[in-house]
Amino acid sequence: MINAKGKVHKFGDNVDTDVIIPARYLNTASHKELASHCMEDIDKEFVNKVSEGDIMVATKNFGCGSSREHAPIAIKASGISCVIASSFARIFYRNAINIGLPILECPEAAEAINEGDTVSVDYNTGVITDETTGESFKGEPFPEFIQNIIAKGGLINSIK
Repeated sequence: MINAKGKVHKFGDNVDTDVIIPARYLNTASHKELASHCMEDIDKEFVNKVSEGDIMVATKNFGCGSSREHAPIAIKASGISCVIASSFARIFYRNAINIGLPILECPEAAEAINEGDTVSVDYNTGVITDETTGESFKGEPFPEFIQNIIAKGGLINSIK
């Protein structure tokens, strides 16, 4: 499975799906359009700062709120290659897997990693390395069947 490496965009606790993609944009099915509004209510410059392959880090309860699949789609379409958090809302976690967005729970990494750090993630082992500080953290790797879903770009693509 492909690993991730990128610059960190850091957020705090309880980042809800209304902040990830505001409800006023849910009338579009365009992933590109959703990405252009990703995180704008919490960081208006996010879409101008994010680059393909970057990594999002947050603390507790990331993706809480409504069950909209648009939230992980907006994150993935913005170029984010992986989300690391202390914990995820259950429905966001499942939606992320369903659309092929890699996410890892690791409270130690989520607390220690800072905005702008360069981080690499080994999906096979769950090892998260903050290349800026040299610290490594151990997240829970995905089982092989979930790695397969993510590698194929989501649940729908994995059953074709």
